[in-house]
Amino acid sequence: MAELELETPPRGGVEPLARTDVEDLLTEARERTLWLVEPVSEADLDRVHSPLMSPLAWDLAHIAAFEELWICTRAGGLDPIRAELFHTYDALETPRAVRGEVQHLDAPAAREYLASVRERSLAVLDEADLGRNGFVFEMVIQHEHQHNETMLQTLALAEPGVFSPPVRHPVGGRDGEPTGAEMIRIDAGPFLAGAPPGRFTYDNERPQHEVELPAFEIDRLPVTCGEYMEFVEAGGYRRRLSWSEEGWAWRVAAGVERPLYWTEECELRRFGRTQRLAPDLPVMHVSWYEADAYARWRGKRLPTELEWEKAASWTPDAVRPRRRPWGDDPATRRRANLDQMSFGPVPTGSLPGGASGYGVHGLIGDAWEWTSSEFGGYPGFEPHPYREYSEVFFDSGYMVLRGASWATRPSVARNTFRNWDLPQRRQIFCGFRCAA
Repeated sequence: MAELELETPPRGGVEPLARTDVEDLLTEARERTLWLVEPVSEADLDRVHSPLMSPLAWDLAHIAAFEELWICTRAGGLDPIRAELFHTYDALETPRAVRGEVQHLDAPAAREYLASVRERSLAVLDEADLGRNGFVFEMVIQHEHQHNETMLQTLALAEPGVFSPPVRHPVGGRDGEPTGAEMIRIDAGPFLAGAPPGRFTYDNERPQHEVELPAFEIDRLPVTCGEYMEFVEAGGYRRRLSWSEEGWAWRVAAGVERPLYWTEECELRRFGRTQRLAPDLPVMHVSWYEADAYARWRGKRLPTELEWEKAASWTPDAVRPRRRPWGDDPATRRRANLDQMSFGPVPTGSLPGGASGYGVHGLIGDAWEWTSSEFGGYPGFEPHPYREYSEVFFDSGYMVLRGASWATRPSVARNTFRNWDLPQRRQIFCGFRCAA
């Protein structure tokens, strides 16, 4: 874990939550984490399901170690329960490729560690100066929320039978407006990119700064499975023409012929079940290379991350706050309605209430969307509270994704949040839209 002393809130400050709200959010996050793994056997929690991912038991103990480091040790000044675990569960010191090989807590011990740390965290919360270090509690909550999505990625990669969520039809239906490749024009002009002071955001979202963008067009809807099928059937994976040099080399070396989880019969495998491929769902589990090739094939390109943010955030006159179109207040969501989770996206264009001020749909909450931007710091970037969250990944070939997915918790589903991954990665719940 990052060896830094606890600092004051990041530049611009963070408005503290009420103590009762912090406790509610901590409780809700833990309920969700334990609910996700409840149906998974002990053996499947301890095993490696993919070399790309951690054993789920490692994730559970990592959540506990991160909480203990930041709340109990740094905010509370307590001695750690087991200091050696900070090394084992440091995400950089123990990369995913070796997490199944290093000695780590098994599932029962990880659950016990989670419970012990939480008891100490709540005691620290009772006495904490939230004006000074309340941001630590919000960071810990968002960290656990992010690992919920990571764990779902692992469960999606697992063999059939490991995890079988309930089959539910997602809410929403077509809104009757135009579909397909329609594009929305965004006029040239300045806008404020990045997160303002207020709620906790990560260091890579700050500082907020004015950006002047030329006019551009962006797809009104994400690229759908049906539209992507046209690329597949037109020989998009067999023809070098629309691929970058690096993308084609990756496609050939990996033997990729279609999106991850698509079968040769063009059905979709999701959490061990195979179902008919729905043409109006946003395409997911494509790499940046595949998204880039599709955009070229259409005579378009991927949007920059700032084009994406402007389309998602702004009306011509003012910032329009974003939200998950279907609601999901993190302070009130409880186990009683966790079972309503649909474990997948909704048809594109089916939630018109979530459209941006420009009329662009589906930007927040169905699939992460690849952009053409490499991950780096904004002008004036300052690492906080530890450089290993963002700075060590800057300018290293990681590409930015925006928008959140169906698996993203509401605390992270905001238009300024910057996700990133390597251009060959497909296990994330990622799709894309095109720009011109």
